[in-house]
Amino acid sequence: MNHDSPTSASSPGKAKLSDLHHIGITVSDIERSVRFYRDVLGLVLVRRRSADADYLGAQTGYPGVKLEVASFKVSPDSPQSLEIAQYATHAGGSSDTSTNLAGNAHLCFRVDDIQTIYESFMAQGVRFRSPPVAITSGPNQGGLVVYFYDPDGFTLELFQPPQSK
Repeated sequence: MNHDSPTSASSPGKAKLSDLHHIGITVSDIERSVRFYRDVLGLVLVRRRSADADYLGAQTGYPGVKLEVASFKVSPDSPQSLEIAQYATHAGGSSDTSTNLAGNAHLCFRVDDIQTIYESFMAQGVRFRSPPVAITSGPNQGGLVVYFYDPDGFTLELFQPPQSK
């Protein structure tokens, strides 16, 4: 099987995924995370809510769960959202968020001026893995990239595409 070739998203008679709805991140302190994603990163807070509907217990596997949830968008017209949730009940501990561990993820934001954003975030105390790094090979050669962390250590990424020629 050639993994580099595009394939059809659906086969006759089979259901298919239609779109990406949201990315969810579990946080330990909803207020601290709202301040980070809204005030530091500049995301648009579109909704806050407490959630304890019965279906959530079935969905999460934690009967009686109560969540504190905030939803953000990169811009008001973005079709996808970022959902952060704090387990007000059934809270677990933190985990190792190293990017080399299977099952871990990161969220990447496309930017136009990575250096300015890097300097602004650094001035606000955001922790980075490194300064911005030049991409020296592959389809994004000539672009810039850097990993940084949210308050719970979840890995985020800034990506500046290569300049058009």
